[in-house]
Amino acid sequence: MENLEKFKVAIIGAGRWGFNHVRTANSILDPKNITVFDSRPEIEEKISELNSEINFTTNFNDVLDDKSIKAVIIATPAETHFEIAKKCMESGKNALVEKPITLLSKEAEDLHKLSIKLNLKLMVGHVLLYHPAILRIKEGLKQGEIGILQYIYSNRLNLGAIRSEENILWSFAPHDISVIQFFIDENPISIKACGSDILQDGIEDTTITYLDYPGKVSAHIFVSWLHPFKEQRLIVTGDKGMYVFEDSAKTEKLKLYEKGFKKVNGNYEKFDNQYKVIEFENKMPLTEEQLHFYESIINDTQPRTDGKHAFEVLQVLNKATESLRS
Repeated sequence: MENLEKFKVAIIGAGRWGFNHVRTANSILDPKNITVFDSRPEIEEKISELNSEINFTTNFNDVLDDKSIKAVIIATPAETHFEIAKKCMESGKNALVEKPITLLSKEAEDLHKLSIKLNLKLMVGHVLLYHPAILRIKEGLKQGEIGILQYIYSNRLNLGAIRSEENILWSFAPHDISVIQFFIDENPISIKACGSDILQDGIEDTTITYLDYPGKVSAHIFVSWLHPFKEQRLIVTGDKGMYVFEDSAKTEKLKLYEKGFKKVNGNYEKFDNQYKVIEFENKMPLTEEQLHFYESIINDTQPRTDGKHAFEVLQVLNKATESLRS
């Protein structure tokens, strides 16, 4: 990509997911143009083992004061996102913030408005929207490949790891909410959620969220970290067929089923044909996400998962939480 060899980025937070960002940036950019901030000095050794040319600091001001750094990737705990992103943008830096962008809709809205005021890119790390299979489904929906969209449901299930700072809804469901919003391109008109706090009081281990959208399109999301095996399955149903995306499957991850019901002489009859496997490019979503972020800055284009998208997903999460608590 043009100008990418000179592009400078700082990664704020090098925990489990933050280090994935460091590793990804190292595969894209000149390591001398990467700065990593983490408050834990012992992380420096881990960064150095990856690439000794990557810059490391435990002083956040080193990032803020470096005018040559035009972009930051924020992968710190969610409760710190708002303050860190605000400070970074006020120092003139475009920001990619991991999900959830903030914990409050008002804070997400404030960041979005700030990005517009300062003419900076604000992007949220909804990584599934950079998965080639998800983009292939979106393209198929545009072309009417499965007819009129009717229903979407998603299962995101696994055994652990258990969080104490957030429930399963906030940990797993943002991925699925972002995908459903991306496919339907509307905001839900009704949100209901229910769940169970089995291991820790007040922290749900499993939830089901029901979403109703304009045009009689509905969706539900089932998430749990009390499941015996990993399952990541997304079903997108239209009146002519269904997409099935199983990211946890080893092969045949994306299928198109020519199945459903059609009305014949006033009665519904089932049609049940064989599925076909849909091939898609084998690209790493996190790499695609970072490249998209850098391109949006270099080319001054709107990010796919911009501040508006982040705010809308957070609104759904907050309304689902309100329903859960009621």
